[in-house]
Amino acid sequence: MQYKKTKFTGLIFYLTTAIVFLITYNRMLKTYDAMPGSFMPSDYLPVLIFLIIATAFGLGALLLGELFRIRRPYPEKLMPYESGNPPVGEPRMRFSVKFYIVAMLFVVFDVEAIFLYPWAVVFDKIGIYAFIEMIIFIVILLVGYIYAWKKEAFIWD
Repeated sequence: MQYKKTKFTGLIFYLTTAIVFLITYNRMLKTYDAMPGSFMPSDYLPVLIFLIIATAFGLGALLLGELFRIRRPYPEKLMPYESGNPPVGEPRMRFSVKFYIVAMLFVVFDVEAIFLYPWAVVFDKIGIYAFIEMIIFIVILLVGYIYAWKKEAFIWD
């Protein structure tokens, strides 16, 4: 049996999810009613209100767009878009694994470089022990970089 997507499938999914959440939350409140204090810390109430408003705004914008947009399909409009050019070739062509390896190496080194920023901010307060740890961290990064370089992971051919 093939699933047929209707106009309001996403809206139905979100409403169903919200109803299940409210039923579950209601049962949790009844279960924890006997406990002293409140179930939800009051400090997080503004965050919850903000999430509810943001979700309502997003769903409202999608619903209004679905209801009021102009529908005039024609062949050029329904054609796949490829940076302003007509599509050429097979859409599911294979890429070399090298592209993915370079992308993963970029992500790994980029994320690990982010760990340097908090360290640099508190450098004068953390002492010599943290300085030695960061030197070890940078040496490990350098060893990984040299390993990837020796394995020719950065060559695109």
